[in-house]
Amino acid sequence: MWTVEEKFVRSGELRLWTERCGDPGAPTVFLVMGTATQGIGWPDEFVEALVDAGRQVIRYDHRDTGRSDCVDFAANPYALGDLAADAVAVLDGHGVPTAHVVGTSLGGAIGQWLAVHRPARVRTLTALASSPMGNDPGPAWARAFAGQPPVAGELPPPTARFLAHVLASAAAPRETYAERVDADVRTWRVLNGDVLPFDEDAARRFVERCHARARDYAAALQHDLAGRRFADDRRAALSAVTAPTLVLHGEQDPLFPPAHGAALAAQIPGARLAVVPGMGHHPFFAPGLTGRIAELVVEHTR
Repeated sequence: MWTVEEKFVRSGELRLWTERCGDPGAPTVFLVMGTATQGIGWPDEFVEALVDAGRQVIRYDHRDTGRSDCVDFAANPYALGDLAADAVAVLDGHGVPTAHVVGTSLGGAIGQWLAVHRPARVRTLTALASSPMGNDPGPAWARAFAGQPPVAGELPPPTARFLAHVLASAAAPRETYAERVDADVRTWRVLNGDVLPFDEDAARRFVERCHARARDYAAALQHDLAGRRFADDRRAALSAVTAPTLVLHGEQDPLFPPAHGAALAAQIPGARLAVVPGMGHHPFFAPGLTGRIAELVVEHTR
């Protein structure tokens, strides 16, 4: 018999929404979402698959997303280490000393930070659609937008289609609720990649649910500001990671092309790289992929 518990936990002065599902005595899978995305970005289907496989699951809303508190970034700027401290606070709030950490995109970088700086909290690490946490993509993006060739040894920028979407999205109207929802759905469609089908109805329901439950929907954009801040803690060598690590990456990831996943796996001792055919940056709106990703996580956390 498994249970569902929603509660708020404290990270300093912030209150963070959390949800814990499954048998409290089972091993914990700790789900960490990506930039500007609420914890419900991990679909119920995914959570249920992990619970059915004998795990308990914790997911949560980052600061500035969903039902968690928002921050005045100008007065109190934060960085990756602060988001990682929030993650530790969630584990502490549920009395979980160590967990199988599964992070996607920015969440994968948070997982890396924990594995380096708080290794006792990370039983295993799964980094999905991520890049080495010390990689600053800004220069590569700037060269790509300027039409300049990449620098040798530099991890590649997003695909041309994704960069075009970024420019078009910046100019798209967002004055009405419908326009804002449509813009977000277009972004999820591009992140899905161009090979696998895209479940637009599921993406639209998700976006509408996120709008409905957010304290301040626009606050999530501050994650982009946080992601651009680099300090020594973020540049720490990933060779220090001792947790068994699985790097899951989409063959068609338009934001972090596959070289990012390969570079991440190469920097972590013993890491296993699994490239998923056809998968883009976010797998959960491609029919059938949610179950496949769940199977890979279950296998890695067994």
